[in-house]
Amino acid sequence: MSLIDFILNLAGLLLWLNWRAVRFDPLAKTTPATLTATLRRAAPSRFKRWHLLAALAGLLLLRALLYWKIGSALNWTGTLDLGAITLSFRSDFFGRTLLFSICSFGLAMAVFFLWLLLLSLLQPPASASDSLQRLVRLQLGRVDNWPWPVKAALPLVAIACGWWLMSWPLGQWAIVPRPASAVQPMEQALVIGLGSYLAWKYLIVAVMMLHVVNSYVYFGNHAFWNHVHVLARRLLLPLRRVPLRVARVDFAPVLVIAVVFFLSRLMETGLTALYAKLPV
Repeated sequence: MSLIDFILNLAGLLLWLNWRAVRFDPLAKTTPATLTATLRRAAPSRFKRWHLLAALAGLLLLRALLYWKIGSALNWTGTLDLGAITLSFRSDFFGRTLLFSICSFGLAMAVFFLWLLLLSLLQPPASASDSLQRLVRLQLGRVDNWPWPVKAALPLVAIACGWWLMSWPLGQWAIVPRPASAVQPMEQALVIGLGSYLAWKYLIVAVMMLHVVNSYVYFGNHAFWNHVHVLARRLLLPLRRVPLRVARVDFAPVLVIAVVFFLSRLMETGLTALYAKLPV
């Protein structure tokens, strides 16, 4: 069931990305080059942007029904790992499975946008024809042009505000203890917000591993590998003065991967302990 949930989250993300990208479709705004190209169908187009959002809402509803019917028979419990805390959603009540379906997709989308934000921080100024830059700018909008300190602090602020809003319905459903005061959700929100930076470790490790492979295996002059090379160079910038190359072997990417795993594990343990010490 967890694998199904992951696949359906990817499908939901594709629907969301297509909804965001439809209005920027260059073919919809091109000037016809021939007389034939000016001819249009008499019937109106049946596809609208809101159809994608309707399909996304239908996906979240239908999979909630699936979790309710099948998950309860399998004694399955949906879980969401937030770093400092893991939320559990029983599947024998439809309301909880629907809430889990929405929260699971929201978490997947939050991780995706956190990755885009990290790419925005790592990407050097590029031309408008840069494919990765255009993808990041399309999804982040004006956030991509914000100063880097603001973008670096955005995960803490955005995720903390999101958790503060969600803590009240989660408390009503007894998924988390009800807030004892108005201050308690704010304290929890800060811890959860700090834990949002843990999502960056997967992207950093993936870039480093791809960089190692591309360093010893030539895959051609493809834009994807060029992007990997640029991102890896930005991540390895703090280690440029450290002698980590032995003959033709560069141990800098391996050191980055080890440091990322060590710091993320240390941070996760600390945030879990800090969250547990908060008053209930």
